[in-house]
Amino acid sequence: MSAVRRFAAATLAAVTSAALLTTGAAGAVTAQPEAQPPQTPEHRAMSAVKAMSLEEKVGQLFVLFAYGPKADAPDARNTALYGVATPAEVISKYKPGGWIYFSARGNVENPTQLATYSNALQRQATSTGLRVPMTIATDQEQGVVVRVGPPATQFGGNMAHGAARSVADARTAAGITGRELKAMGIRQNYAPVADVNVNALNPVIGVRSFSSNPQLVSDLTVAQVQGYEKDAKIISTAKHFPGHGDTVDDSHNAALPTINHTRAEWNAIDAPPFKAAIKAGIDSIMTAHIAVPSLDPSGDPATLSKPIMTDILRGELGFRGVICTDALEMGAVRLKYGDAEVAVRAIEAGVDQLLLPPAPDVQFKAVVDAVKSGRISERRLNESVARILLLKLTRGVLTSPYVDPAAVATTVGTPASLATAQAIVDKSTTLVKNDAGTLPLGNTPRSILVTGWGATTTQTLAANLTKRGATATVRETGAAPTDVAIDDAVAKAKLNDVTVVLTQKAWDTKVTDKLAKQQKLVKALLATGKTVIVVAVRDPYDIAYFDAAPTYVATYSYTGVSMESLAKVLYGEIKPAGKLPVDIPVAGQPTTVLYPFGHGLSW
Repeated sequence: MSAVRRFAAATLAAVTSAALLTTGAAGAVTAQPEAQPPQTPEHRAMSAVKAMSLEEKVGQLFVLFAYGPKADAPDARNTALYGVATPAEVISKYKPGGWIYFSARGNVENPTQLATYSNALQRQATSTGLRVPMTIATDQEQGVVVRVGPPATQFGGNMAHGAARSVADARTAAGITGRELKAMGIRQNYAPVADVNVNALNPVIGVRSFSSNPQLVSDLTVAQVQGYEKDAKIISTAKHFPGHGDTVDDSHNAALPTINHTRAEWNAIDAPPFKAAIKAGIDSIMTAHIAVPSLDPSGDPATLSKPIMTDILRGELGFRGVICTDALEMGAVRLKYGDAEVAVRAIEAGVDQLLLPPAPDVQFKAVVDAVKSGRISERRLNESVARILLLKLTRGVLTSPYVDPAAVATTVGTPASLATAQAIVDKSTTLVKNDAGTLPLGNTPRSILVTGWGATTTQTLAANLTKRGATATVRETGAAPTDVAIDDAVAKAKLNDVTVVLTQKAWDTKVTDKLAKQQKLVKALLATGKTVIVVAVRDPYDIAYFDAAPTYVATYSYTGVSMESLAKVLYGEIKPAGKLPVDIPVAGQPTTVLYPFGHGLSW
């Protein structure tokens, strides 16, 4: 009996009727009947755990990545991190339970390439050791966080859904995204973000959140869980528990954010979306590298906190699925303890999966040694491995790890999906101010300067305006425009009938060396006396820093579909239908509301 069949016998006994896995000549996995006593999925998962070595069990806890777009392509960065050069060798060495793709790390060329890559990685996983397929994952949140760009279908992201207020559309978007990921061999999406963004100065969440309203976040989180799990039948992951929505620090950096909500505030603000997701059957929950003194006064990151992960998430909230860490390479979780200790403490806290360990050899050995010494009991290790295997079983990772690359074109970025995405995004564009009655522009021929943030975004918008008869000029100035760039944009604005200036987190002076250069650009353009339309293509909060702007639009996203929707609104082809999903506070006065939740103009 092959190793694949031995694993199947131990793990599955049957998916529905005592089926065993077998690998065909083409590498496809098919089910062959073999009569065995009926067992629950939980029993089958525990049976598999008993057949695994200690190192194989620990491997299942790790979610790794590798640089490059092919399983057999060597990369010196892999050698530096893992001691081996190719993704296939990484899998052979660690036998990880999970894998994650990043566009920024050279994994993504196009959807068909990803399908081929996924198959190659799974072939390696199923030919190594106990031969367990991996759960391949990515962060396809949509909007400002995506790993697979066009031709995959793009949406406006969470806050755009919050502005549109449609649970049906949020579910549809998740279903489309999930089916496309599944066609590429990606069986887990680290989405939806369930954080309630109640802090306008939050540098890491912002538009990744649906709203500042816990009920709206809860409703849309549940809708997306249903879209991913029920419609697309992939694993969804609510993040970042216990809630990353009220911080001014970015946990990616060397600072541990602290959430100073009281327990009552946490219950009212942060907990509801996670409770709703659990009630809806969420498969997985990702931790946050944040300190919440009211939940755990130790000062430990939530990722390493047993009071938060076990006592609250498991005990009080009743979550029985897989808990995975946010990336362990992030600065916030590495501050208090060394990397080896972080890995062990996360498991002690109640976490099941260790995502992106920055010191894999050290952390793998630390977990193995902790089990051998009795610091982590074998029972505790087995619980996590069983949960991981059970999820793989119930989501079909074990029985159907391969995909057909030839079928990608009929699933990913289809005309029907693209049209649906555009229709959904068209409901989200929000007109916040129109004091001068500038909008809609109408069909009069005019010259328009498109300036501000985003080399691709400004060009995309200009192309959309040109299609509508405008003579469009682009002067992209970036996130921190120089004085020379500002002067040039002002000079060009004086030569055009209308200027559309795009801002992207103009409130965040940290990213512009505290010089507020985007704010300076907008104010200089307004001083020309020409018609200026300010558009926030990310966080809607920018208006607080140049409230003198008479015309202000929020798109929540700089994707192509968002720029098309913006052009439609500017020209009056559609009415702006979005409503603010957050309060916009007065600059420097977080408790004073400038524009309230639910505000949105139309005509």
